Amino acid sequence: MSTRSILRCALLLVLFASTSAHAQGTLFRAYLASDGSDANPCTLASPCRLLPAALTAVLSGGEIWLLDSANYNTATVTIGKSVSILAVPGAVGSVVAIGGPAISISASGLVIGLRNLVIVPLPGGGGTAGVEMTGTSALTVENSLVAGHFSDGFHVAGTGKLKISDTTLRNNNGRAVYLEGGATADIVSTRMLGNTVSVWAESTTATSTTASVSDSSIADTNFGVKTLTTVAGGLSRIFLTRSTIHGAGFALVAQTLGAGTATVAVSNSMIVNNNYVWYQDGAGSTIRTFQNNAMSDNATAFGSLTSTPLL
Repeated sequence: MSTRSILRCALLLVLFASTSAHAQGTLFRAYLASDGSDANPCTLASPCRLLPAALTAVLSGGEIWLLDSANYNTATVTIGKSVSILAVPGAVGSVVAIGGPAISISASGLVIGLRNLVIVPLPGGGGTAGVEMTGTSALTVENSLVAGHFSDGFHVAGTGKLKISDTTLRNNNGRAVYLEGGATADIVSTRMLGNTVSVWAESTTATSTTASVSDSSIADTNFGVKTLTTVAGGLSRIFLTRSTIHGAGFALVAQTLGAGTATVAVSNSMIVNNNYVWYQDGAGSTIRTFQNNAMSDNATAFGSLTSTPLL
C-alpha cells in the first residue's frame, strides 16, 4: 500500500471516530442560553439554544444546564439517553407542549432527572401531556411546575419508574399522574391542585401498578386518588401517607371491573370537606384506613371502609 493510501485510510478513521463521538455526545455538561445558537458546541463559553442540540452534544449520564429564563424547545423533546436537565436556581427553564407532549421518553434502561423546570402547553399549539414515558426507564422530577395540559401532567405506561418531589401539578385537564401497565411512582412533598384527577393507578393487564403518595396535598379535583383494575391477575395500589385531600368529588376510590385487585391504603392523613369520602366498588376492591386518619365534613360514601389496627 502506498504512503498516500495509508494516509487516506488514517484520515477516514479519524473522521469516523469524530462522527461517532458527536452522535454519542462529547460533553459531561452541555449548556443552553436564550442568546445561544445551535451552531455552537454547547459549552459554557458558547452555549446552544434548544434542547435537541444539547441532547446530541451531551454524554450519556451527563447534564444539561439551562442558564437563564427562556423556552428551550420548539417541538416534543424526545430524550433517548440518560441525562439530567436542570435550570439554574432563579431561572425559569421552560419546556412547552407543542403538537404532542412536551417531553417523550420511549427508550428503556435510561436514568433521567428533571429539576427546576416549568412544563406547560404553548397556547394554541396543540399540546397534549406534560411528560409521557413508555419505556422501562427511571425518571426523577424535582422542584418543578407541570400545569395546564390538555391531558395528563405525567403519563407512565409500562414498567417505568417515576419519582416526583417538591413539585406542583396544577390545572391539568386529565390526570396529574396517570400510571398503567406495571408502572410505579413515588410522590413526595408535592401539591396537586385543580387537576381533573390527581393520581390514577390502573391495571388493564396482569401487571402490578403502584403509587406511593406522602407528605402531599390534593385539592379541588374530581378524583383524589383512584385505583382501577379490569382483568384477572391485575393489581393496582395507592398508598397515601401524611397527606391531605380536600375539595374532591371522590377522595378515595378503589374499583374493579370484572376481576383483579384494587387497593387504596391511607395512614396518618386528613380527608376532609369532600363529596364522596370513599368509593369502593367491585369484589376485589379495598379501601383500608389504619385508624390514625382524620375524616370529617365529607358529604357521603359508597361501599365499605376496612379499618386496620396499628401494630
